[in-house]
Amino acid sequence: MTTLLAGDIGGTKTLLAIYALEGDRLIQQRTERFVSADWADFGELVNHFLAAEPSSTRPSHACFAVAGPVRQGRVKLTNLPWQLAQSALAAQCDLHQVDLVNDFAVLIYGLPHVQPDQHALLRPAVSGADPQAPVAILGAGTGLGVAIGVPTGTGLQAMASEASHAEFAPRNEAEWQLKCWLKQDLQIERVSIERVVSGTGLGEVMRWLLATDPGTADHPLTHVDSNDRSAATATAAATGDPLARRAMDLWLGAYGSAAGDLALQTLCSGGLWVGGGTAGKLLEELRSPAFLNPLEHKGRLSAVLEQVPVYALIDPEAGLFSAACRARMLMG
Repeated sequence: MTTLLAGDIGGTKTLLAIYALEGDRLIQQRTERFVSADWADFGELVNHFLAAEPSSTRPSHACFAVAGPVRQGRVKLTNLPWQLAQSALAAQCDLHQVDLVNDFAVLIYGLPHVQPDQHALLRPAVSGADPQAPVAILGAGTGLGVAIGVPTGTGLQAMASEASHAEFAPRNEAEWQLKCWLKQDLQIERVSIERVVSGTGLGEVMRWLLATDPGTADHPLTHVDSNDRSAATATAAATGDPLARRAMDLWLGAYGSAAGDLALQTLCSGGLWVGGGTAGKLLEELRSPAFLNPLEHKGRLSAVLEQVPVYALIDPEAGLFSAACRARMLMG
């Protein structure tokens, strides 16, 4: 049985898993969650995990999704003492080949292989979809992740991106007022897309409405902790609170517009994907006109968007699965 090692490394937790290659499918055999701070050395953690694996099924190829930018096969993790290098990890853990990939960009490698329970169609292409064309993914979580997949002779090549830190471009008066308020309130010179289009951004939109809309002094969300405001806003919007509904619709509009802009920038008629921690939780919102209309309506180039199918990646372990897909690619 051919096996692969996949990992999803974060500042708080690390997930490691063994996948078996059965035909064209990857089947998870074993997974374990570790507290990252409990381990001074990542290689020791990997060897501890692999020690439980029989020699007959020990993997030779691995991919680790890492929360941070990877440069020339090396990465320094934020909030951890780990400095990882592909060649050093391979030697320390007796692996033939190791790949380190940014934990959002790694999702690109899983997209061609997702199963029906891992994704959902948000909107089909009207015409002209091309499975051989580039793909792109963005996802609102704590921040806003963006990555691009470029077709090559051996499959998609993931390209990390900092597109979420481009300037937030208001489309209407409400978004303009929000942007001006954020600059003044946060004492910043510019507002990036991520300031608005992220899990945190939804809470900021709600905070702006609470601060500027008359008659909100007694609103239930006024005294909600900032760490909980985004989730509380989504819940209140779903249960019919008018102010929370306004916040959600503005946020969805900015999100959809950013998604449409990414499709124009990448011409991703192979597929535009929406991932991140909010995708599965807000699936019906992402299928609503509040999100899809700004995505589709791009003036003279609206016809280009008709060629782009739009999907949601809803598997909470998509990062681990995608790392396994990348490890399989390393085998050639």
